[in-house]
Amino acid sequence: MVVKSLVQSSADAEGGADAADPHSKNEISSPPRRRTSSRLKGKEKPQKQLLIRKRVALLDEHRDGGEQDGGGDGGSLSKRPNVDGGKSSHAKNEAGDAGSNVGLEGGASKPTDSSVEKSDHAKVKETLRLFNKHYLYFVQEEEMRCRKVEADKKASKSAKKGSKSSKKSKKEASPPEAKASKRPDLKAVSKASQNDSCLITMMERKEILNATKRIGSIPGIDVGHQFYSRAEMVAVGFHSHWLNGIDYMGQNYGKGEYSNYTFPLAVAIVISGMYEDDLDNAEDVVYTGQGGHNLTGDKRQIRDQVLERGNLALKNCVDQCVPVRVVRGHDCKSSYVGKVYTYDGLYKVVQYWAEKGLSGFTVFKYRLRRIEGQPVLTTNQVQFINGRVPQSVAEIRGLVCEDISGGQEDVPIPATNLVDDPPVAPTGKLNYQILEIFPVLDAHSIQVAQNVKLPTDATGCNCKGSCTDPKTCACTMLNGDDFPYVQRDGGRLIEAKDVVFECGPKCGCGLSCINRTSQRGLKYRFEVVFRTPMKGWAVRSWDFIPSGAPVCEYIGVIRRTEDVDSALENYYIFDMDCLQTMKGLDGRERRSQAVSIPAVHSLERPDDQSSDSGPEFCIDAGSSGNIARFINHSCEPNLFVQSVLSSHHDLKLARVMLFAADNIPPLQELTYDYGYALDSVMGPDGKVKKMFCHCGATGCRKRLF
Repeated sequence: MVVKSLVQSSADAEGGADAADPHSKNEISSPPRRRTSSRLKGKEKPQKQLLIRKRVALLDEHRDGGEQDGGGDGGSLSKRPNVDGGKSSHAKNEAGDAGSNVGLEGGASKPTDSSVEKSDHAKVKETLRLFNKHYLYFVQEEEMRCRKVEADKKASKSAKKGSKSSKKSKKEASPPEAKASKRPDLKAVSKASQNDSCLITMMERKEILNATKRIGSIPGIDVGHQFYSRAEMVAVGFHSHWLNGIDYMGQNYGKGEYSNYTFPLAVAIVISGMYEDDLDNAEDVVYTGQGGHNLTGDKRQIRDQVLERGNLALKNCVDQCVPVRVVRGHDCKSSYVGKVYTYDGLYKVVQYWAEKGLSGFTVFKYRLRRIEGQPVLTTNQVQFINGRVPQSVAEIRGLVCEDISGGQEDVPIPATNLVDDPPVAPTGKLNYQILEIFPVLDAHSIQVAQNVKLPTDATGCNCKGSCTDPKTCACTMLNGDDFPYVQRDGGRLIEAKDVVFECGPKCGCGLSCINRTSQRGLKYRFEVVFRTPMKGWAVRSWDFIPSGAPVCEYIGVIRRTEDVDSALENYYIFDMDCLQTMKGLDGRERRSQAVSIPAVHSLERPDDQSSDSGPEFCIDAGSSGNIARFINHSCEPNLFVQSVLSSHHDLKLARVMLFAADNIPPLQELTYDYGYALDSVMGPDGKVKKMFCHCGATGCRKRLF
């Protein structure tokens, strides 16, 4: 069903994908958990604490033991280029024309020049994306384990039904509970899965960025940067401990660049309220040394601290005037660890002393003072930004439209304008359109040109209720015998793929099925906000969006590309180039190829050779579209484009979805790469058209096309 209303804007396309080394999950099997007697349970607590200490020691050994290459290129989301010269793609209003809201979108991004050195910010972003991919694979592993336990539990109950076993025997025979996983984020950076040797750790693969510790700031990580777990800090080399508060350089750093220093030397600390004696006054901090407190988390000191390791490292900072990086942890429901960690800049350790703490044990205290000349302290800034998210329409500043969708989306989408005087709402006779994917998808539920016919040949799976076994679900088997999504956070795509096969209208499962993640419509609170005269309208979310989460679909009218070639002023054309990307044509970077294309749609068919000249179909959002039309281009975007098939398996007509490439905090503008190759757009006079880029990214290419 297509519903229309008033809107206007533009959109674009980014191809963020990791084509290298897809994780194989075919051999994962989870052994049942062993039952534990009361006597052994009493030993579990100290054993767990010992295990934690051993892991910390191993982490120290790894991080202090030498250098390794950083970058994480192998697992980062890559771009897929669109160099279809002269043909309309996407381009939002990045032009210097403040008076018009043009918007471009391209189904892909430019080829990557390996000779160009990536910026430090780009390296950090790529490493975090690689970490998130590893993390989601471990999440998937744990979800599979839990499903297996639940299945075994049901099978056990079914087998015992009708039997005359005693209550005692029933209790002893009951299978273990399917409890949530142990920390997948820690597995991603520190150890491989016990069940699958293919899931290699970032450390073992030398994918940790900035593996060699350094004094001062870390390139690419600015004051205010937010980490969503301690493990993310380890991944980018910001703080090498996922548990200890003090990160320091050991004796092996006493050669070369740092030969004039006395070691150990502290380089970073985390303030997260773990010690009862801490005192944090923002610019001035009294920090408690490490050791001697209860690891169970009640913050109580249970023994004296010793002036060694991290404690000695901080003392040496006082003597040698060495600054340390300070990170503060805040409670955060969006983070999977319950906290978000914000980098608040460099502090100087000005004093240290020993005293009896609140629990009567000796603790070491360190006074730290923030170095002047740095950006505004982000602890207060973070609280201010979070407080700005409106709780009702009445609290929205500069409101010019309460809902640009006219009630057609489940969540209203307001538009605000704090730039123009007087403020104006989105203009133009543009229809807002949403696409109803479920329960029926056919020619009557999406706008298509008269000369375009949507196939309906997908047979579907025989699953009932929800697909649970990737080895029996016919749709999932097309994705490489595994679900492309995890259930966590309402569904997240593990990594960008050539194409994702989802369940469709002929399947037996319902909308809650994990393999229908992209079909559920908008679930985040979006705002269309007028940013600057140079960029026009833009989109941001009031909610945190985790990496891999579906953001929205690019919607418009499906047309043949040849029919819109003459519409040179229509900057709302999105090429449906799934087939070209899978073939790696025109410099497009291929993605994860762990998919099984049905024989009828094989890439080697002779009639597919026509695709070499460019995409046959496109999405025209010039007259009808949704919120995706307002999303701006960025040379360093936080969204990526993903092709999805559900009601049919024709690669030339795959749906275009936008997914989160990063963990996106509230109120950050949503962007993706429009994918233009320079000098690829021609004007009616045959000359190359140019449009300058105003995305403001550190690695901005300066020109959109």
